[in-house]
Amino acid sequence: MSSGLCKLYFILTVFVLAISAKPMDSKNRVKVEKLSDKEHYNGEEHNLDYDHEAFLGEEAREFDELSPEESRERLGIIFEKIDKDSDGFVTEEELKEWVQYTQNRYIMDDVNRQWVIHDEDKDNLLSWQEYKKTTYGFMEDEDFADVEGYDYKQMIVRDEKRWAKADVDGDNALSKQEFTHFLHPEEADHMKEIIVDETIEDIDKDGDGMISLEEYIGDLYPEGEDDGEPPEWVKTEREQFSRFRDQDQDGKMNKREVQDWILPQDYDHAAAEAKHLMYESDEDKDDKLTKEEVLAKYDVFVGSQATDFGEALIRHDEF
Repeated sequence: MSSGLCKLYFILTVFVLAISAKPMDSKNRVKVEKLSDKEHYNGEEHNLDYDHEAFLGEEAREFDELSPEESRERLGIIFEKIDKDSDGFVTEEELKEWVQYTQNRYIMDDVNRQWVIHDEDKDNLLSWQEYKKTTYGFMEDEDFADVEGYDYKQMIVRDEKRWAKADVDGDNALSKQEFTHFLHPEEADHMKEIIVDETIEDIDKDGDGMISLEEYIGDLYPEGEDDGEPPEWVKTEREQFSRFRDQDQDGKMNKREVQDWILPQDYDHAAAEAKHLMYESDEDKDDKLTKEEVLAKYDVFVGSQATDFGEALIRHDEF
């Protein structure tokens, strides 16, 4: 579990839209700049699924059933897209640009998809009422006020707070850019406070506005999740909390400490992932990857049977 928890998104029908607004999963918490829904580490073990999704973004399904040979063939096509100067090598900077590209494309695809759903009058502005109607309209029936354990009334209050924060010009409607910040608050500095507030709201069980060690661990590893002794990573997380998270050593994380946890400054997730992929694949340690080196490590990039990619190979003209 370590320090790489993540956050956010996805939607298809009106009811799924409402479900997607549910309070955030503890396992989708920290790395808010979304490279993947997967944990970067499973305890001490690096999680290949994280690399797959970071490398290819939301694009998936097609690779689920591919043989290793087919995976390598398609990965070769992607290699040539990443190698922007066509010199036969992929550098760490080119890898970073690719990871950023897949992330940015995911965001814009998500925004465009949802914009069409919500902007019913097609005026290129989205009012709160439009959004509330398309997302929570089913709640007109009071029987839906609390469905499958989700308190939708509370979720509306939460969404409205985020909406107000995203509405920078205060005109009670969101432009597409403002809507992007509403859906993906990690993309805008002025939205950081709302991310912190929502995280504390999710974890703070005693309502004191801070996160204690017990609340922190309870969010990551709910009581009774497994039989027997907690796994080793739980002990590691306790140490992380005491040594790094709780900076003033008062036993709790305040708002500033929570922000440092979930939105660390001076940390570039795309650069870190590119560096990791280079480290895993650069056999001759010359700081650049040949196609042969990438294909030899296809499992790091695209080889999982449980990952989320595919369209990168279909949409090759876009990069």
